[in-house]
Amino acid sequence: MPVSSSTRFSRLSKAIAAAVVVASLSGCGYNDFQRLDEQTKSSWSEVLNQYQRRADLIPNIVATVKGEASFEQDTLTKVIEARSKATSIQATPELINNPEAFNKFQQAQGELSGALSRLMVVSENYPNLKANQGFQDLRVQLEGTENRITVARNRYIKSVQDYNVLVRSFPSNLTAKVFSYEVKPNFTVQNEAQISTPPTVDFNKK
Repeated sequence: MPVSSSTRFSRLSKAIAAAVVVASLSGCGYNDFQRLDEQTKSSWSEVLNQYQRRADLIPNIVATVKGEASFEQDTLTKVIEARSKATSIQATPELINNPEAFNKFQQAQGELSGALSRLMVVSENYPNLKANQGFQDLRVQLEGTENRITVARNRYIKSVQDYNVLVRSFPSNLTAKVFSYEVKPNFTVQNEAQISTPPTVDFNKK
């Protein structure tokens, strides 16, 4: 049965409309939003993987340090408490879209970084720990994990910066409003400073 001219016109109109929609979405940054959103999710997953690797190392470190009878208990307690606080926060993918929850998460991880840093510095004052090969192996693993955390965080910071620039820029900001794409929270300057500042340790403190 032959197709009527009106039917052909209707099909052509729909095809043209679809093409216009695709072109407009591409031109206004829609595809870029999809790409950068997936990129931030992927880089965030790697941050979480490295934080989890660190959390898994801590029980072994704590168990080894406990073998040093005279070890500064306050330092050890702070590590245990900081790990408990950090791991109690449910780090779901949605967390990267919630500034308040994200801030709590990064503060908890920053506190754990500080507590671990102090523990490593204090351990230098204990010859038995310095001579303990098991502890030294754990220390090397921890240092490697901290380096991987830094790399993962830097990748996440860059991916969020790219995404947020797209959200704020014209005309992609119009697309952001239409599809409710919000600016994502990022690691703060204060948090970076906290992590990079070495702890102050007074070995004469009783």
